[in-house]
Amino acid sequence: MKKSLFLICLFVVNLLSAQENLEDLLAAGIEDAQRFARGYISPAAESGIYNMSNGWIQSAEVKKPLRFDISIIGNATFIKEEDRSFLLNTNDYNNLQFRDGSTSKQVATAFGENDPEVLVFAEVQNGPFTEEVEFLLPQGLAAVNVRMLPTAFLQARLGLFKATEVKVRFLPNIEREDVKTGLFGVGLQHEFSQWLGAGEKVFPVALSGMVAYNRLNGNYDFTDDEIIEGENQQFDLIQNSWTFQVQASTKMKIFNVYGGLGYVTGTSDFEVLGTYRVRAGIPFLETTNEFTNPFSVQNKVSGVRATIGAELRLGFFGLHADYNIAQYSNASVGVHFGI
Repeated sequence: MKKSLFLICLFVVNLLSAQENLEDLLAAGIEDAQRFARGYISPAAESGIYNMSNGWIQSAEVKKPLRFDISIIGNATFIKEEDRSFLLNTNDYNNLQFRDGSTSKQVATAFGENDPEVLVFAEVQNGPFTEEVEFLLPQGLAAVNVRMLPTAFLQARLGLFKATEVKVRFLPNIEREDVKTGLFGVGLQHEFSQWLGAGEKVFPVALSGMVAYNRLNGNYDFTDDEIIEGENQQFDLIQNSWTFQVQASTKMKIFNVYGGLGYVTGTSDFEVLGTYRVRAGIPFLETTNEFTNPFSVQNKVSGVRATIGAELRLGFFGLHADYNIAQYSNASVGVHFGI
């Protein structure tokens, strides 16, 4: 249950399976744990930034002053095959080694699957003795037949003054089974074509520009799970992103098409917080190493995207769907109600 909650709420998929290996990874050394976590998490973190940057546009037309609508929008980011695995080269690690003697192989990211499972080990020094810590690398979403990254949120837009509207999106703060999440975004869209006067009536096409900001917060406190000795053990995620886009759309009463060209830039910060006491060695001779806030993984992305979509208007009710071509391509659908 906690795995599915974390998938839905945090969008950095299947990280909970990694907590089961966290003690083993820490025993292999902080540098090795951080290097592996970066390869495992990065595709999910980067695709999450692109995912949450979509769905802002359903028309290049802006609302007239004090007119508004409210939307329910769903996104699905499609995962490419190359994002399901990463190359783990043991020459880049201090202690981690493959049990089968390989020096490098493709292993699962948070989107992938190790089939067959991959067994690794690390040599841990225990006083005069050297012990081996052996464990399986974590699986990803493909192991449970999930092939895309879905999200959903509420969004509203309101006409402010001539040719300008403000947009707000949010996912209500959720706290359940030690998982806390929240999403907030705000955007501003300006329609250039409204300044053409009579010309806009001759050409039934709207042209506009938009800038929007997203922030996602997620926290999972697994101290009570007692996976590792310690206190205040948490996974913490913060994602920030900006979207800049120009777009055009037809201005018919019922059915319209729209398209645009945009730029996305964002950061993702994933931190392992708290105190962890890792035991290694044979009974009665084992040693205990204590780590506080052991490591973090930062990702930064930026790239161009193109959007094409269509909108259907039926009075106060509307539907829209679009496809975004980018480093992580995405499809969005939405239902909106308003005046």
